[in-house]
Amino acid sequence: MKILVINGPNINLLGTREPEIYGKTTLDDINKELIEYSKTIDENINFEFFQSNHEGEIVDKIQNSKGFDGMIINPAAYTHTSIAIADAIKGVGIKAVEVHISNPNAREEYRHISYTSSACIGVVKGFGKESYKLALLGLYNKINE
Repeated sequence: MKILVINGPNINLLGTREPEIYGKTTLDDINKELIEYSKTIDENINFEFFQSNHEGEIVDKIQNSKGFDGMIINPAAYTHTSIAIADAIKGVGIKAVEVHISNPNAREEYRHISYTSSACIGVVKGFGKESYKLALLGLYNKINE
């Protein structure tokens, strides 16, 4: 099983960016933990990790996701602004789970809107770095239904 993990703007700053909200774990740490966790689910899960601060690059990556069985995406700030990313997810037709480290609904009001969630089979938010693992478990189960 091949899973694409996409992270949006400023996620590359994890570990130093607002640690009171996002913790001190880096994106590289999250990716490594996700790989390790995946082995407890299925030894045959493989990942490709992608992070960009640019909306168009994220759209291009999604559009070029042929061959992947599923996608975990943290659109970050683009969650609240990007119809283009939502349309790209819908356009490729692979199962996607939106993930957030914090709970956007417990934060500023402008973060309560998600354009991308309508294109996803599920959303996991507010569990810190564990959100990625929960997203993987849900995605894996949906792919194997």
